[in-house]
Amino acid sequence: MEPLLKFDDVELYYDHVYALKGVSIEVHEGETVALIGANGAGKSSILRAITGLQKIRKGEIRYHGKRIDGVAPDEIVRLGISMVPEARRVFPFMTVRDNLLMGAFTRSDKAEIQRSIDMVLTRFPRLKERYSQQAGTMSGGEQQMLVIGRALMARPRLLLLDEPSLGVAPKLVQDIARSIVAINRDEKVSVLLVEQNSRMALRISQRAYALTTGKVALSGNSAELLSDERVRHLYLGGEF
Repeated sequence: MEPLLKFDDVELYYDHVYALKGVSIEVHEGETVALIGANGAGKSSILRAITGLQKIRKGEIRYHGKRIDGVAPDEIVRLGISMVPEARRVFPFMTVRDNLLMGAFTRSDKAEIQRSIDMVLTRFPRLKERYSQQAGTMSGGEQQMLVIGRALMARPRLLLLDEPSLGVAPKLVQDIARSIVAINRDEKVSVLLVEQNSRMALRISQRAYALTTGKVALSGNSAELLSDERVRHLYLGGEF
């Protein structure tokens, strides 16, 4: 079966410094795939390339079999790909409600937008409690829930998550991890998850790629990688 997303032999540079060198990954319909690795390994660069925010120098990116490298970012959203960026980029002076509505800017089915809001508020009850509150006054974990909810408002087939646990209190990290599992399972949204919290990422994904200095070092079933001695040594803090 053809993958939903195929990232094939991609090279990406920032000026003359390479960020990705011959990277190939796949995401199939209905699965959660994790990208793990240290800072600077190239994880976020993969997401920026998929969303059209950074041009690639070599290779191909295909979504549903259609080549999308070179496609404008807003058109990529319309094709069914949404990204939750790193650092919880909310509109701080807008309410939770208005932030969610911003996520639906590509949609023309206005009558269905309220149903999507209701779905997000059911998925994240804290957002319902703060529905009329300015987003910038909420906690880091609550803002992370909001940016995930905002991305879901576009009704994506593929959700890209960039470090959703970064700077979030441990209790809310668990809530966010459970929500990612539920979004994949209940909303039938495929997920590509970038995480430095490798243990969490491997526990909630089906497959994973471990990156180092712009290349894929290891890949495979997440449960198997979780017990792999090389992964434990390099990414999980275990003894080698």
